[in-house]
Amino acid sequence: MGDAQQKSKEKSFSPKEIWQSIEDTYQLVRHVVGMHEIIRRFMAKIEVKHFEWHTNIGVGDAAYTGMLVGTIWSVKGGVVGIIGNKMILQTTPIITVTPYFQQFTSQTLLKGMIRFRVGNAILAGIRIVKYWKGGMPNFKTRPLSKLSKKEEQQTM
Repeated sequence: MGDAQQKSKEKSFSPKEIWQSIEDTYQLVRHVVGMHEIIRRFMAKIEVKHFEWHTNIGVGDAAYTGMLVGTIWSVKGGVVGIIGNKMILQTTPIITVTPYFQQFTSQTLLKGMIRFRVGNAILAGIRIVKYWKGGMPNFKTRPLSKLSKKEEQQTM
């Protein structure tokens, strides 16, 4: 354990990938009756052990950067409020927003540790399958699009 190095996974997302993920989530919610209740029950059993969210932002103009920093603080406060209300928050979240007034930059670091029991996740999955309505939606992101393509290949 002494020489083992901790591997850091970094992944960048394009706006197109983010938008497709949002569309896939919308399709999933439309195809499951009572999805919000299933998710709410599952989230109530999640424990948040550690939560850090650091943001560096700058748009080149100090006035606009200041307005953007205020907006980011309010969004972060709302997100942390929702997490604290819907999940079991066991630590004080560490949140920072660092303005860069004279340069254009945008960086976000989100680190956290959550804990839930696998049985609760399996139960939520069973409920999603149980309350599924209609056929298979047309997913666009990579992991879910394989489900949509299987249905297209089977038709002759």
